[in-house]
Amino acid sequence: MRRLFWLAMGVTIGALVVRKLSAAADKITPKGIAGSIAEGLRDLADAIGDFGADIRAAAAEREAELRSGTGLDAPLPTGDEVQLPGRRHGAHAADL
Repeated sequence: MRRLFWLAMGVTIGALVVRKLSAAADKITPKGIAGSIAEGLRDLADAIGDFGADIRAAAAEREAELRSGTGLDAPLPTGDEVQLPGRRHGAHAADL
C-alpha cells in the first residue's frame, strides 16, 4: 500500500513538472514571445485609455469649479443692464 502511494505521488509530481517545463518552453519560442508582447501591448493600451479617461474627468470637474468660481455660467446681461466705461448710468449719446 505504501509503495502504491509513493508511485502515485511520483507520477503526479512528474506530470506537474512536465506541464510546467512545457509551458516554460512554449514561452521562449517566437510564437510565445509574440504572444507575450501582444498581451503586454494590450495591457499598456488599456492603462493609457484608463489614464486618459481619468484626465478627462478631472479636467471636466476642474472646469466646472472654475466656471462656478468666475461666474462664466451666469446669464448674459440685457442691453439695458450693460454699463460701458466712461458713461453715466442712464445717459444717452445725445446727452454727452
